[in-house]
Order: sequence, then C-alpha cells, then structure tokens
Amino acid sequence: MELILNLLYIYVALYSVYFFTLAVKNQNDRKFRIQQKYNNLNCKNNLCVVIYSHNNEISLENLLKQLRIQDYPTESFSAYVILDNCSDNSEKLFMHDDFVQMINIKDQGTIGKDQAISILLEKLSAVQNCNAYVFLDANRYIENDFLSSINSALEDSPVISGSTVLIGEKLNLRQKIKITFHKYYTNFLQKSRSLLGLATTIDSDILIMRQDLMEKIGCIDFQNINSELKYSLLLSRIGFKCTFTPNVKTYINVDEFNLRIPSLSARLTLFKSCFAQIWTKNIVFNEHVLSLLTPNVLLLLFAYIYLLKHSYKYYFMVDFSIVLISFVLLILGFSISLLNSKLQSKEFIYLFLYPIYSLSHIFKNFPLCKKIRTKLNGKKDSTLSNEKLILDAIVTDGQNNISCKLELISDNGLAKVKFMFKKKKFTTSTHLRMVDAITELTKKLTDYGFVLKICQCCANFTPNIDGSTNMIKGFCDHEFTNSQNNTIPTLLWNSCRGFNQGKNGSLLDEMFK
Repeated sequence: MELILNLLYIYVALYSVYFFTLAVKNQNDRKFRIQQKYNNLNCKNNLCVVIYSHNNEISLENLLKQLRIQDYPTESFSAYVILDNCSDNSEKLFMHDDFVQMINIKDQGTIGKDQAISILLEKLSAVQNCNAYVFLDANRYIENDFLSSINSALEDSPVISGSTVLIGEKLNLRQKIKITFHKYYTNFLQKSRSLLGLATTIDSDILIMRQDLMEKIGCIDFQNINSELKYSLLLSRIGFKCTFTPNVKTYINVDEFNLRIPSLSARLTLFKSCFAQIWTKNIVFNEHVLSLLTPNVLLLLFAYIYLLKHSYKYYFMVDFSIVLISFVLLILGFSISLLNSKLQSKEFIYLFLYPIYSLSHIFKNFPLCKKIRTKLNGKKDSTLSNEKLILDAIVTDGQNNISCKLELISDNGLAKVKFMFKKKKFTTSTHLRMVDAITELTKKLTDYGFVLKICQCCANFTPNIDGSTNMIKGFCDHEFTNSQNNTIPTLLWNSCRGFNQGKNGSLLDEMFK
C-alpha cells in the first residue's frame, strides 16, 4: 500500500510542476503575436485547400465565398472539394465554376473523410506547384486572413493544427459546458503546449501539412479522434510534431461541433504500445506519450486530499509540508490558467461542471459499459477490430532456406507480428504501423544470423504511396518475364524466387534518405 501511495504522489507532484510550467509559459505569447504581425510579409506558399463535405450545402457555399475574398494571391492557392455521397444540391454549386475543382463520390455509399481524402491525395501526388495541403471540413467559416495566417505559420512548423471558435445562441447546459471547456482547452492548454515546443493532437477538421512531408509519409489517418491521436504520435516519433497555432482560426456552430476527447481505453492502449519506444533522445515524442496519462481533475483532487491526510497522520516518503507545497503549486497554476483562458466570470461555473461531464463520458465509453450497451442495442461495436492473417514464409542463414509462419495481428489499429518455427514463437511489441512491427522482427532474426525473405526486406521492393496508414503495398522491380514494364504490385510480406537482400532499416527510414 505504501508503495502505491508513493507512486501516486510522484505522479501528481510531477503533474503539478508540469501544469504550473504551462501556466507560466502561457503568460508570454510573443511568438504568436510576431507570427500574426508578419502574415503578409513572408514568402508565399502555394497552398492546396482540400474541403471535405457530406450534405453541407449551405455552409459549403459560404466557405467558398470566403475563400474567394482571401487577402492571399489567388494564383498562390487552389481549392478542391470532395462531395462524399451528397444527397443535397451541393453538386450544383460548382456548375460553370473554374475556381474550385470537384470530386463527386456517388453510388458507393458514404465512404468517409479518411478514404475520400486518400483518393484525392493519390490524384494530387503528381501536382508539382503545391507547398502545403490545407484540410478543412465544409461546416467551417473563415476570415479573409485565413490563408495568410497559414502562410506565416508554415515558416515555423511543417504540421499545423488550427484553432476552432464555437458560435451559437440559446445554448443548453451541456452545450455551455462543452463550449466553455473547449475555450479553456484552446486558449490555455493547447496554446501553452505550443509555446513550450510540445506536440498537439491533429484535428483533421482544420489541419495544414507541408506537401514534402505528406509525400514522404504517404498516408493520413482521419477515421476518428482515436486514430488521429495515433497518427499524431507517429508524427512526433519521426520528428515532425503537430503544432497548434491560434492565429489559424476557423469558426463552427456549436450544434455541429463534437468535443474531441480520445477514449480512456484508446489512450491507455497507445501508452502501453509506445512506452517501450520512449527511451530515446526524442524528448517531444517521449513527452507526447507520457501526456496520454493526463489525470482527470477530480482524480487529482481526491488524490491530494488523501495524500495530505495520510502524510499528516502517518510517516510518508516526504513531509506533509512538501505535499502541501505541491498541492498549492497546482492550485496556483490553475488560477493563472483561468486568467489565460479568457473566460467570462459566468463561464467559470460551466468549467467547474466539466469534470462531472468528463467522468460521465469516460463511464459511457468504458469497455465494459460499451460492451453492455452494445449487447442491449443488439449492434456490433464498430470501434473494435481484431484481425489476424497467418502466412507461410522463409528465413535463410545464407545457405539453407527454412520454412516458418508469420501471424500478422491488427488489434484496434495497432500492429504486431508473431513468428512461428516448429514449437518456438516470438511476438513483437505493439507498434503504430505494421511496417515497424515487421522491422522489429527482421532485426531480431538478423541478430541470430537469419534473414526473412519477404518483400519489405528485398532490394527489389518499392513502396506504393497509396494513402493507407500502414503503407503495406508496393511494387516488385525484379525482371519477371510475365510482367509489363518489369514491375508488379505486391505486399510487404509477400515473397518470391527473386528475393535480393537489401533494406535493413525500416521502410520509413528508407523513404527519408
């Protein structure tokens, strides 16, 4: 019990120091003021604005009007609109309109933002005059300096998440709590993290990414907030963190806004899979992983109350006064954060109600509760997925070929590989991408003098940038007599008689060389 209390105090004390540091750092936003001052003085980037729409006719029409009156040169940006199975009159907005290029997806059902944008990006991969992509949802409103703000922000970061301002009238209590917390979260937490040089979670509704980085990564992952969190961690791990910029503003009606809170189970799963990877010099990624354990404010309060009571009555790892000082530091940090958040006095009440709303959200999405709710509704939980694929493979020691099996496992979007030879098994740790799981396995085999004869390890393999997160597709460049242009499509784990040992690093490393 004493060990648990010691660990609990270390946890809350470190968080108190971290929170106080954020509050102090937020006092000086000179970086953003300078960025805004020189919006129109920096060199102009050629921007490609990608708008996703599903039955957003009215707001889409307004958004296009606002794009036309930008204070940014029209020759320096282009606009693409994806109509995803729209049943309204959105298509008619683009009749005889050369300002916007449209992709109309019909007769396939609603395929979703992730797949729709991937299709467009594949078509745009050959575009040479684009420096950055601007991803926008059609239900957004923008000001006339929107693109100028993006142009300025791109000087500091290759991946930018913009600010969302909620608007609306006659709000109910739930909406008031959501809009107040979002205001506090944006004006304080996201802004402070950005000023400290820390990573933020991408927001696919308003996201900017440099074209050269997109080309190197070759994929997006905009399925939901949990997948966006996973994608954000991937960006941090490869050294291209997402940076929040309050100057890049969009507006949305509160009725159409979804509070973006990753589920507790998703955060814990990602933390478990990434924890083994944080022992590196990549401080931003390490902190990003640890931030997955950010506590609920009620947990902090109850923890401190118990720790103060325990340290006052009994012997503890630190004196009662030390526990009290760390608690006061947390309260002081919170008080400063309220000043930074630009909340009105009446909004403080709604902010203090948010922890209750948050707990209800956690309880609602707790795996057991979700499972019970799914059974009662008689529906399958689409957020859970566990897929396995068993393949025959070959390893070689340079002289002999040895038959083995590979089990490719995708568990809720995370990947690992099980290697099986007779009764011996080796399972990799969980990774964000299948290519990295296979890389761990190949390195393990190399340590024992073996080479896994699959396409990912072959010098004849060229990756195919197809928009998928795992990037599992590619082309074999071996000169087969039955192929045209000497290339055939293949997958990472395929093997053939033309294997030629080549790549020892990860596929992503190869692409960045």
